[in-house]
Amino acid sequence: MRKLENSELDRKSIEDFKQSKKTPIILVLDDIRSLHNIGSVFRTADAFLVEKIYLCGITATPPNKEIHKTALGATETVAWEHHTNVLEVIQKLKDEKVTVLAIEQVESAVFLQDFTVEKDKKYALVFGNEVFGVSQDAVAICDGCIEIPQLGTKHSLNISVSAGIVVWDLFKKMKAPQPPTGEFRIK
Repeated sequence: MRKLENSELDRKSIEDFKQSKKTPIILVLDDIRSLHNIGSVFRTADAFLVEKIYLCGITATPPNKEIHKTALGATETVAWEHHTNVLEVIQKLKDEKVTVLAIEQVESAVFLQDFTVEKDKKYALVFGNEVFGVSQDAVAICDGCIEIPQLGTKHSLNISVSAGIVVWDLFKKMKAPQPPTGEFRIK
């Protein structure tokens, strides 16, 4: 086994990325405090050709050298906008017929492994503050909630880790044949 050189990775140019068909996923980051988390989410969004990121509330915006440390240039490829009010962004997306899902632990949440994507549907995923999560007001107007099952003592994942897990899972489900549901469930 040989590690691949960067020149062998078939990387897209910035222009190729911008012209590529995007994965129908939008990320909404609300009141994210850590600039490193923001940069990491940009990098994940670049990796999976995510359509757009909305940076809401106190979430910092590019250009920012601390965001750049983890984004490694992904702020130049992934489309993004900043909005003060996450509730307005969620309503705007819903008005555009995007299915908006909070990634949060709530009553009646669907475990990630049980969530089925629908073909030709666009999804927006709302990720909340590192301490308080997605606000109750935002949860209340979302179309649903997805929970990442956790078995340890914390039941809390870093927002950039959560984004990576959920984006990968939805990407995989959108790009691959769907397995039968209910085969695997953590209790």
